[in-house]
Amino acid sequence: MSESKITIEALVEGGKASGGPPIGPALGPTGVNIFQVVTKINEETQAYAGLKVPVTIIVDQETKQFEIEVGIPPTSALILKEVGAAKGSGEPSTNFVGNITIDQLKAVAKGKAGDLSALTMKNAAMIVSGTCVSMGVTIEGKSAKEFQAEVREGTWDAQLDEPLRED
Repeated sequence: MSESKITIEALVEGGKASGGPPIGPALGPTGVNIFQVVTKINEETQAYAGLKVPVTIIVDQETKQFEIEVGIPPTSALILKEVGAAKGSGEPSTNFVGNITIDQLKAVAKGKAGDLSALTMKNAAMIVSGTCVSMGVTIEGKSAKEFQAEVREGTWDAQLDEPLRED
């Protein structure tokens, strides 16, 4: 009886969902325990503290059971968290907002692995560094375009020679 299931989508701050809007009012009519839902969301989004995270709540209105599906924040949000900047640069080619290390870049790539079309860490690093270009974020002290040229030349092969996913 899948007719009794409803889906609610919301964008919440990692680890800080509450019974207020947008979650509380959407869940109210379902009769599910809002406190339990919010607690579960906060547990599952704790790793994304300080970031907006897409969350899908699936409620079975007959049994009052629920499932939480947590999405992944945008690549740009993960990069900003790594560099400690509030937002990207309005002039990314001349005004840089931060620098990301190769290890931080790899952490972002692994966090986005399910959303990226890349199969290797090297390709994922190229995709993530492309986002750095438009945000005004340098990589290992170099412009993102310089970093990409070095990746193509093989300069970073030793650091990027690892699996992207833990399959």
